[in-house]
Amino acid sequence: MERDTYARMRALEQTHWWFAARRQILAAEITRLSLPASARILEVGCGPGGNLAMLSGFGTVQALEPDPESRAHAAERSGLSIHAGLLPDGLPDLGPPFDLVAAFDVVEHVEDDAGAVAALAGLVKPGGFLVTTVPACPWMWSEHDVQHHHKRRYDLPAYRRLFEAAGLRVRRATHFNTVLFPPIAAARLAKTLTGQRGGSDDTEPPEVLNGLLRRLFAFEARLLRHVDLPFGVSILLIAQRTEGSTPAR
Repeated sequence: MERDTYARMRALEQTHWWFAARRQILAAEITRLSLPASARILEVGCGPGGNLAMLSGFGTVQALEPDPESRAHAAERSGLSIHAGLLPDGLPDLGPPFDLVAAFDVVEHVEDDAGAVAALAGLVKPGGFLVTTVPACPWMWSEHDVQHHHKRRYDLPAYRRLFEAAGLRVRRATHFNTVLFPPIAAARLAKTLTGQRGGSDDTEPPEVLNGLLRRLFAFEARLLRHVDLPFGVSILLIAQRTEGSTPAR
C-alpha cells in the first residue's frame, strides 16, 4: 500500500466504522468455530495490529506482517512479537501448525493468489480453520483499489476455487458489507466514471455518522447467523483442513 494509506490505517482502525464493525462480524464468526480453549492463532498480514486484541480472546496469538512500520506499531500496541514475512514463499518458521489462521483483506494484495492460499493452508493444523476476507465484485474496481495496491477484486465462485484447489474444505463462503453496498458501489462507480483521482474514501466521517454506519454494518453479524448474503462489498470465506489432508502447493 501507499505510505499515506498505511498511516491512515494506523489512525483509523480502532474507531472507523468499517474496521470496528468488521471486527464484530469476524469475532461472531470465529466464536462459532470449534476451537480448543488454548487455540494457537496466527494472523497473516496483521497491518498495524488492530485485530490482535480481538483474536487474543480466542487463544494465544502470533502475527506476521511484511511492512516494517506497521510491524513496529503492531508490536508496540499489542505487546506481541510480530514476525516479518511475505506470502507465498517468504514465510518464516513459525513452529507447529495453527488451530486458526486469519488473513483479513490480504490475498488480494498477492500476485500469486493461488500460491498464497496454498501457503496459508500449510500453516493450518488438521482440523484447524482458515478465516479470510477479500474485496468483492471486480466491476467495482476503483481508485481505492489502486491506493491499497490490490491486484484484483473477486467474485465468490473464483475465490472459493482457490481454497478447493489447495485441498481445503470450504465451510462457509458468503458476501458481507451488504447493507451499505448500494451507496458504496454507487460512490465507487461515480468516481471511476468521472475519472476522479486522488483523495480517499476511508477517512473517518463525523462521530454521529460514523456510529450509525458502524451499527448498520455490524447488524450483519446477526444476519450471518442465519443466512449467507447474496451480494456485498466483501467476501468472507472460512475453510478447514480435514484430518489426514496435505495442502496442495
